[in-house]
Amino acid sequence: MSQETGTTPGATGGTGRSAGPLDEVDRRILRELVADARMSIRTLAERVHVSRTNAYARVERLLRDGVLTGFTARVAPEPAGLGTSAYIALTIEQNTWREVSAELAQVRYIEHAALLSGEHDVLALVRAPDNATLRDVVLDRVQSIAGVLSTRTWLVFEEFDGTLSPWV
Repeated sequence: MSQETGTTPGATGGTGRSAGPLDEVDRRILRELVADARMSIRTLAERVHVSRTNAYARVERLLRDGVLTGFTARVAPEPAGLGTSAYIALTIEQNTWREVSAELAQVRYIEHAALLSGEHDVLALVRAPDNATLRDVVLDRVQSIAGVLSTRTWLVFEEFDGTLSPWV
């Protein structure tokens, strides 16, 4: 199951409606796929105690309903040569989110960006090879985007995943 679906950066991600409640089998399928998205439908069915046909139909429904958005590899940044991580908070001009997000999506080393409420308007996660590259991303690329008024950068010293994620 090494399928991947693409999404458009800055896209709203749907209609805002929920796909419907997930039952316990759906939740077990999600837990298994989060742990190992490469497993076969046969193995998935065995682990969640349903038939292969049922497992396949459920995965297809979860994909169709937008609950599952694709299957990807998780890459450890440091061993992959991206030893500097930082969050950049941006303050932007009102009503420029679409233009700013389209530009941010084209900036190398930005892994994720989100529109926020509160003191800052956008939060971006940057993973760069070193501090000099991070400086270039922030000062040369991000601050030159039309609509960006200011930025604030926080270096990441250490990261961890939560142990109480709803999918684990």
